[in-house]
Amino acid sequence: MKITFISWATSCSRSDNIARELGGTSHKIYWGRLGSNAVTIWLKYLGQIFSTWKILFKEKPEAVFVMTPPVFAGLAVYLYTLVARVPFVIDVHTAAILMPRWRHFQGLQRFLCRKAATTTVASTYLAQLIEKGGGHTTIVRDVPVVYDTNDAFSRNGRFTVATVCSFNYDEPIDQIFEAARQLPEVQFYVTGAIRDLDPKLAQAAPKNVQLTDFLPDADYGSLLQHADAVLTLTTRDHTMLRGAYEAIYLGTPVIISNWPILQESFDKGAVHVDNSAADIVRAVRQMQQHRERYRQAAKELREKKFREWEETKKAILERIRR
Repeated sequence: MKITFISWATSCSRSDNIARELGGTSHKIYWGRLGSNAVTIWLKYLGQIFSTWKILFKEKPEAVFVMTPPVFAGLAVYLYTLVARVPFVIDVHTAAILMPRWRHFQGLQRFLCRKAATTTVASTYLAQLIEKGGGHTTIVRDVPVVYDTNDAFSRNGRFTVATVCSFNYDEPIDQIFEAARQLPEVQFYVTGAIRDLDPKLAQAAPKNVQLTDFLPDADYGSLLQHADAVLTLTTRDHTMLRGAYEAIYLGTPVIISNWPILQESFDKGAVHVDNSAADIVRAVRQMQQHRERYRQAAKELREKKFREWEETKKAILERIRR
């Protein structure tokens, strides 16, 4: 089945992974030169709509997947499918429903979800919200991840924690740095574009924290694979942490926030924390003391996730073939 995936984001790893698993082609359409301010954003979206249509009319897919936010990407795909008479699937990320800037467009989001063959979401909570609006959902907590790895971050003898960040507002960076300060014998590698980190926080980073800046895929995969633990946190409920499932698919245990969605999705190979420095310290020391036990549990969880994905993939394909 010929499937095309559309995203209006610079980064859309989950959608890319779904595309790979379903054998589709993936397109990122983003007119970054126009920025996202109130004056130019509508011009940017208009240009991205026409770019989306150009790709779809050229490829003539039998089904289209589209990531939201922004909801207007879903609208562009829906209008195409009305003409082409093919099904579409919306891959709804948490921000599309809960981020303040998209709350004014929930009527349009619900309308598109009702028209979609299914809407893929990361949590039961999001599924309930969409189904309440009349849409069909398929819960996709995570998707198998494949990285070409190298030896860029091979083990150096110290206990190593790979800290996956994007320096968004929901990441407790100050607490992570304070925890690192209390664990001088542990090496922390912190990912994410340094330009997005508060300069005051960057200057306050302890000596055992190395800011890696944004990493190429192979280096990023190497970091996650060779680390003793992967730390990734959020202060926002109902959020799936991509870095956590990327780590598990590479067989590395994780330290993550203790929200219900994460407790359910990572029921082994993980230590859950309350996002405070003290609890992060506790979790790292627990991982140090039981390193091999947690790594074995992470591998068991990886196999479980592979099995669950096969069932999920089957369910998605059944919906778009109806």
